[in-house]
Amino acid sequence: MRLLRGGALLTVTLLTWPLGPAVAQGDPNTLWTIVHDQCVAGEQRHHDPAPCAKVDLDHGYVVFKDAVGAHQYLLMPTERIAGIESPELLEPGARNYFADAWAARSFVEQRAGGTIGRDWMSLAINAAVARSQNQLHIHLDCLRADIHDALASATIGPAWAPLPIPLAGASYWTVAVPGTDLSANPVTMVADGLPGARSDMGLYNVVVVGAGDVAGQPGFVILANRADGSNGPVAGGELLQDHDSCPPPLPPTSTTAK
Repeated sequence: MRLLRGGALLTVTLLTWPLGPAVAQGDPNTLWTIVHDQCVAGEQRHHDPAPCAKVDLDHGYVVFKDAVGAHQYLLMPTERIAGIESPELLEPGARNYFADAWAARSFVEQRAGGTIGRDWMSLAINAAVARSQNQLHIHLDCLRADIHDALASATIGPAWAPLPIPLAGASYWTVAVPGTDLSANPVTMVADGLPGARSDMGLYNVVVVGAGDVAGQPGFVILANRADGSNGPVAGGELLQDHDSCPPPLPPTSTTAK
């Protein structure tokens, strides 16, 4: 990648296995029920996060293995936040759940068998018009190979700009940010960086991909797409991810920055 410098709720007993597509489509509150009634309740009462892989009560999020894909996990707030359109995400001092998701990528790597190059790791929030669940969830998984190659051939700089080639049939805007950890908040960057986005966030997909070199250090590429049909199909940013496979892990002695 060339980067320029500078209905009624299901009962709890039915929700003890990772979310499947049929369940998700049948009840838009399934994820919230899992988070609130099972994962958080279990952690508080018995120090058992199941069916989640992790419950962080101090920072207010859970990590959950989705039934779709071998490696896909979801990061979700422990509080009730519907999705990308929720005003809580843009309040001063709002939690940067994308940063938490990046820190939780080790769950994906454990399933993949080792460390995955950061430019193959991705995080995605689907637009409100392209999701089935009304609880904010960030998809953690590997990047599709064709998307990886497209980004690797692009020049992405420190200011928002349209990507000249479509990704999965849709037009995206991109910006590069430096840093080993994701200190920048992608949700805020989209809201403040793209004209009209702040007042219409429910229409936006937000995707984050790791990058090996941004201004001489590891960084990230942030991608945003308005999923209203004007820039391609009405589909989620999750479409850029590969839920079937990950690239081979890096050699154990690799010094590639994570």
